[in-house]
Amino acid sequence: MGLSSPWALGQSTGLPALGDGDSISLSAERQLGDRIARELFRDPDYLEDAVLDAYIQQLWAPLVRAAVARGELSPELQERFAWRILLGRDRSVNAFALPGGYLGVHLGLIAVVSTADELASVLAHELSHVTQRHIARGMSDQSRMTPFVLGSMILGAIAASKNPQAAQALIVGGQAAAIQTQLSYTRDMEREADRVGFGILVDAGYDPGGFVSMFAKLQQAAGLNDNGAFPYLRSHPLTTERMADMQARQQLNAPMPRPAPDMAHAMMAARARVFSQSSPDALKAWIQGPASLPATASPADQAAALYAASLSHVLLRDAAATQRQLQALAALVQSQRQLPSHAAAQRWLRLLQAEVAERQDDLALAVQILSPEQSGQRLPRPELMALAQVLQRLPGHALVPSVVAQLRDLVQQTPLDAQAWDRLSGLLQLQGQALAALRAAGEAQAARLDWSGAVDRFRAAQQVAQQGRLQAGEHIEASIVDVRLRHARERLRALQGPER
Repeated sequence: MGLSSPWALGQSTGLPALGDGDSISLSAERQLGDRIARELFRDPDYLEDAVLDAYIQQLWAPLVRAAVARGELSPELQERFAWRILLGRDRSVNAFALPGGYLGVHLGLIAVVSTADELASVLAHELSHVTQRHIARGMSDQSRMTPFVLGSMILGAIAASKNPQAAQALIVGGQAAAIQTQLSYTRDMEREADRVGFGILVDAGYDPGGFVSMFAKLQQAAGLNDNGAFPYLRSHPLTTERMADMQARQQLNAPMPRPAPDMAHAMMAARARVFSQSSPDALKAWIQGPASLPATASPADQAAALYAASLSHVLLRDAAATQRQLQALAALVQSQRQLPSHAAAQRWLRLLQAEVAERQDDLALAVQILSPEQSGQRLPRPELMALAQVLQRLPGHALVPSVVAQLRDLVQQTPLDAQAWDRLSGLLQLQGQALAALRAAGEAQAARLDWSGAVDRFRAAQQVAQQGRLQAGEHIEASIVDVRLRHARERLRALQGPER
């Protein structure tokens, strides 16, 4: 669907050639992606939310595996590209692929889709734009532009998807309007992403009807509301040919049983709605959700309304109302034990209960909810992030060493997990490990591509090592800091150097 891809701003009357992407190396494309992502990490709309991250990753991982199994995703592309999904608070219905394997997803998209299959269809389509190197093929004609200009153009397209009036602030030069028409995916690319994405979606085990229903949803949205919340519809109108092609492909597959409304997805969509529209007036509107539901509302719709109301109440610091809605949500989830999504819904409920407890300063309850059932049990990432945040307010708690060890394992496996580095830094500071805490803080900034911030923290860690007596094992940590500081300085110089 190319949901307002940054290469899909504006409409061209001509059809630019596909191009082969050979003039853009994987390394150059990754460097350009890093340059753009660095700015997105600094955007106030950028959101690090372990719960929504986990939900998106649950949908994303089977798609990547299917793309690899189908031969669409080469080992070289897997290794060289970032494969990082960035969440944005914006309420516009939007997702986009960036150079170098970065993908952006607006909360507005998560909020509006009715099923996990619909959301997976969007991710499959955007994944296909990357695996087919459509971005590089579109960049071939722009090869004379510097990376700075290309990056600014893409950032301008992203700004336009959020706020058309803001686009010109980021698009460089007076030729912006002319160049916008050259930054679109061609129709051939869109059809190819439809075809490849559909195959990936099916092989990943999702209902292929998600593609068709997503198209229908976007078409209906175009007729009801074109106020800027559906940027894809203006930049890439849904042709009857594309919709008919998806319907035909769906009919070729064995029909899948229509699942019951997914309560777990409904709760995540509700979380996205609240975080994308969290002004006091919007929160008050979400609070009214449960009372305004019709008597025939499905359990999924009820769960969404109660989840949004609970989260809104706690953000407005109404403790009593929060507990009432949480209890109603817990009773509803418990009553739907027969649903396939019950275990997932129960997990999202438990994480919300812990979040509420932490926000209401009931730290003992938050720890109780999040603690592993068995000693030494590994926690999934959202639970680990939440528990680490609570423990930062409980110096000396018995669980701190275990959580620190798990965080160390996590960042070793996924060294670009900025949020995990942040949590680790906070707990190490509590333990009096100043050198390791500063190093972790530097790694968090490096993961966000903030090389200036990384240099500052690595340099501070280096000073700690030079001025004090190192504890056992800290000589290795000090050596790592020296290497990381040199690397961060090199990256910073590269950013500040002349464009090539």
